[in-house]
Amino acid sequence: MNEIGGESGEVAGVDEMVDGAGRLRPHWRTVLNGIALLGDGGLAERARRLDRAFEDEGVAAMLPGGVADGRVWRCDPVPLPLAAAEFAALEAGLAQRARLFSLLLADLYGPQRLLAEGVLPPPVVYANPAFLRSCHQPDGGPAPVLHLYAADMVRGENGAWHVLSDRTAGASGIGLVHENRQIIARVMPELMRGAEIRPLRPFFDFWQDSLARLAPPGRANPGVALLTPGTTDPMWFEHMFLARELGCFLVEGGDLTVRGSAVFLKTLKGLEPVDLLLRRVGGRYLDPLEQSPERLAGVAGLLAAQRAGSVRLLNHPGADMLEAPAFAALLPRLCALLLGEPLALPSLPTRWLGEPSARTEVLAAPTRWRVRPALDGRAPITVPGELSEAKRAALLARIAERPWDYCASPPFPPSVAPCLGAGGMTPKPIVLRLFLVGDGDGWRAVPGGLARVVEPEERLSGRLPRHGMAKDVWVLAEEGADLLGPPASPLAAMPIRRSVGELPSRVADNMYWLGRYVERLENTARLVRATLDRVVRGTWLPREHAELNTLVRTLAQGHVIDGEAAASVPGLSLTLLATVAPTGAIGRILAEVARLTELSRDRLTGEMYAAFTQSLRTARGETGRVDRSLDQLAHALSAIQRFATIVAGVAAENMVRGGTWLFLELGRRLERASAILADAAEVLAGPAGHVETGLRLLLELCDSAITYRSRYLALLQPAPVLDLVLADEANPRALAFQLAAIRRLLTDIGGGSETVFSEEATLLLARIAGLLAEIVAAPEQAVAAAALPAELANLGAEIASLSDRLSRRYFALLPAAQTIGLFEEQDRQRGAA
Repeated sequence: MNEIGGESGEVAGVDEMVDGAGRLRPHWRTVLNGIALLGDGGLAERARRLDRAFEDEGVAAMLPGGVADGRVWRCDPVPLPLAAAEFAALEAGLAQRARLFSLLLADLYGPQRLLAEGVLPPPVVYANPAFLRSCHQPDGGPAPVLHLYAADMVRGENGAWHVLSDRTAGASGIGLVHENRQIIARVMPELMRGAEIRPLRPFFDFWQDSLARLAPPGRANPGVALLTPGTTDPMWFEHMFLARELGCFLVEGGDLTVRGSAVFLKTLKGLEPVDLLLRRVGGRYLDPLEQSPERLAGVAGLLAAQRAGSVRLLNHPGADMLEAPAFAALLPRLCALLLGEPLALPSLPTRWLGEPSARTEVLAAPTRWRVRPALDGRAPITVPGELSEAKRAALLARIAERPWDYCASPPFPPSVAPCLGAGGMTPKPIVLRLFLVGDGDGWRAVPGGLARVVEPEERLSGRLPRHGMAKDVWVLAEEGADLLGPPASPLAAMPIRRSVGELPSRVADNMYWLGRYVERLENTARLVRATLDRVVRGTWLPREHAELNTLVRTLAQGHVIDGEAAASVPGLSLTLLATVAPTGAIGRILAEVARLTELSRDRLTGEMYAAFTQSLRTARGETGRVDRSLDQLAHALSAIQRFATIVAGVAAENMVRGGTWLFLELGRRLERASAILADAAEVLAGPAGHVETGLRLLLELCDSAITYRSRYLALLQPAPVLDLVLADEANPRALAFQLAAIRRLLTDIGGGSETVFSEEATLLLARIAGLLAEIVAAPEQAVAAAALPAELANLGAEIASLSDRLSRRYFALLPAAQTIGLFEEQDRQRGAA
């Protein structure tokens, strides 16, 4: 069943390619000529290349974790061209509607004269779930702003466009518009060469420029942020794209706080003011103090800050109510009253059944109408003619009881455009979505749009689906027309800045723990691999048996395996295989790395994200193939270590040495320092006579055996080994190297003004040097080395304490922990509350 089609679901509307006289529209000739030049099979080949490009670079690649079911947005190789004059008429008509909605918004959340004078029926407003009473300011206040507006349109049988639905809540899809154009231009350049197509770039320049003019008064360089529900939102990729295009922060509710009726972004160096907030969170969920608390996507106190005028929300939180289908029936008279002119671009013919005459007309022949809720633009349409007698009677009874809750429209088949299918070109219905941005003085439409191909099982109206087929919309430029961007705005010169202060704390937190878990994954895989190498030998010398026992003990101490289950060789083999299962130690760390990579997606370029995720996907695929084969386990562990190496290499060569890299690297170095200390404490535990076994293992686990042999040949002594793996600042696998790196990173993060953490790293370095000096001076180095584990464990605890205090300072933005009472050492607070 199609919502707007005829009685049997047919959707045969007017053909986009021909005019009312059956002649081919001139702007289609350019497209068809370009397709003809591709030759036999050329269009199908371009379609296959487009599909591959969208899978590798499109939404599937941009969404964190990809798309689970493999269904993504695709782009038809045949575009939808619009003549310059036709687009200009659509832009003018939609700009009029946007001005009208702006006036409606100002009245409904201000004096409410339209309600008082009976122009607007009260049920359309007060029964509307999107009407926010907390935003009503009858005594004045900051004017509500409609900044982004979109409309879904269909072309009627007479060739005229009609608005199917208005989008005022933060219309989705503009990211797909940009994506379609970008990939089409690369995959099908020959098709675009023959047409003068208006570019999209000037629209985004205008949009970015308009934000400065919409800021609250007195904000010369306003702080701008885009509020997103987070990476689980199906349109998150678009939120990320817009934040990059508009040069603003991409934030979640937890990144913001309200202090003294002002909104601030929590950053590494404190709170930064936010003057403009582009919202992609529903108006009803913006402030849990005044609205629905079931979704934790908003910011407590945000609406109070808006009423105080310290922040401007775009669009206004109450703008969502204007999407109610009932307004379509009321717009013609509202336009005449508020603008003094007729509605230039009409809506789909709509009857609001709260009006007696409309109700009488619809109930006289209900099977000729399509019925939908009057106040919910996303609800499906009901076709009374396709219902059973009992269900139709029940629907009519509900309408009679609460007529103001319903609207009705006649069948309105949309136009069709040629689309490439398995059997060649096929006409399919389309819905055209155009987007406009206002700067307070006027409105400008993006010279393109999203033409959605409607399949038989899909709905014409409602929320943009998560997947489907779209067409690139080409607005043809008039011959000789100049391409104009926004006028230059006078702005004060900005000082050069290379600090990391404005990095949101949540981002720093995610990058820090991504670094820690990647390093933890690599160290765990290295331990399991060392154990596996000894298990597969089958027979062991006494020294090798001692090494195996030490490794098993180390793995058990790190909660990687169950020590009791690994008491026998068969049991140990099964235990090692279980580590890469989803519930095993390595499996759980892999899942956490994948989660943190997703959360950090907006801070990674496309190339970096692809390098991370492709190698991670390979590693997880290898672990998934491990059954009962130790050889498969070895392959999986190798893939994991390659992934960790790729992350380190990409970070070293592709990331600016700013806040994002600093915290990723800090996490890696702290985790590696902790691992070195934990492993060294475990392998050196035992009597002095077994120290040589521990030293040999320590060189292996710290990947330093080759370096040691090149310096000292084959002779193993405690002082040289411990110097190499603990105190050598030139060895990237040594503890001192990690501490020296931590000191530099903390100095950069503190900006020179905050030195307490970097000084602590300096003290730890000095203690390591002191420990080595004691080993060198000891008459029995083996005895001195065997006494080290307790001191190494203390150092590990101090690094853990440092990590907790860093989290409290930079991620939770809480003051330093205070201790109370007599039990200061036992009750020391760690981390964020």
